[in-house]
Amino acid sequence: GEEQAVLAAIEALIPPSRAEEGCRFYQPNRDPENPRVFFFYEIYDDEAAYKAHGESAHFAELGFGDAIPRLEGRERMFYETIDASAERGVVR
Repeated sequence: GEEQAVLAAIEALIPPSRAEEGCRFYQPNRDPENPRVFFFYEIYDDEAAYKAHGESAHFAELGFGDAIPRLEGRERMFYETIDASAERGVVR
């Protein structure tokens, strides 16, 4: 029953999170078949940028202070980017 409140907090988190230095991509998603399930896809320059996001004022207020306490569960996974173009010497 908390999904609308969680959605509101997520929507408020988007602009300041995307504006963070070191944030390359920040995209919350919602399961179309189960509106209680949210998925975030985030890319940061490095671990320091990710850590800064978690320590930001907006995340403290909207994440830890609002959305996260309402969740039934929370699972986080971390991945490293595979960049095949780097092996071929392609510069972007």
